[in-house]
Amino acid sequence: MTQVTNQHLSISAALESSEISSSVMACMLKTENYVNSCGIEHALLELIRYRVSLINGCAYCIDMHFKEALAAGETAQRMASLSIWREAPYYTDKERVVLNWAEAITDLPHAGVTHDEARLLQATTALSGYFSSKEISELTLAVIQINAWNRLAKTFDFGVGSFEVSS
Repeated sequence: MTQVTNQHLSISAALESSEISSSVMACMLKTENYVNSCGIEHALLELIRYRVSLINGCAYCIDMHFKEALAAGETAQRMASLSIWREAPYYTDKERVVLNWAEAITDLPHAGVTHDEARLLQATTALSGYFSSKEISELTLAVIQINAWNRLAKTFDFGVGSFEVSS
């Protein structure tokens, strides 16, 4: 079951001084609340969020999700090794297919006008061994959501290092 945190409150605090409209913020938080409560395991969700943030170079989100994951019981070793998850022995097969999926979706803009359809097909096939179509849709939304947060955080300067895990 998903552990719902007060993460959205911390995000709201970071955005209070930004120029993001309240309508955009409401939309982002509605989606965030759905992602947090749809059934994706919290530990897996934090791995997705941290890995995508590493790819996008979002310092605020890297800091936030590293802290969130540690507070939820993740090990520092697994978090520190997430950028080399393919070589590291301590990720499950299920985590590996999800990380591959998150990378494939996040890397779409880097693949040029014609994205790598074979990579997406392989990643989708691997996911279907662990997840239903509904769950794959929810995982996809989770990846899309953290990509959106990364872009907002980088655009509106959320204040790197300012995130504190809520109790």
